[in-house]
Amino acid sequence: MDDPHIHVERKVLHSGADYRNAVASMLGAVTDAPAVVTTGCGIEVPYAMTSPHPESVTCLACREHAAREHRAFAAQVEKLSRMPGSVVAPEDAAKAVERHQDLARRFG
Repeated sequence: MDDPHIHVERKVLHSGADYRNAVASMLGAVTDAPAVVTTGCGIEVPYAMTSPHPESVTCLACREHAAREHRAFAAQVEKLSRMPGSVVAPEDAAKAVERHQDLARRFG
């Protein structure tokens, strides 16, 4: 079946170049992008038919999935940053929360 839509990966927070670069900087190894991925809407598509950028995603179910994931992550970061002994500086946590809330708004 030919699907003309652009999707997001199911693990939207663990996808894209930023995530792979972070893993590479920690481990000193670079992973290859997968050929086929499972999307936020539950289907498998070629990796080339996905995007982490809200403006590019045309699948409504994937947009809703990505918005939920970014909202949940922002809430989790906000909650964890307030805990005693948190290793994340309040300024850094606030930036991360704002970035993911913005992404959630743009996907939604």
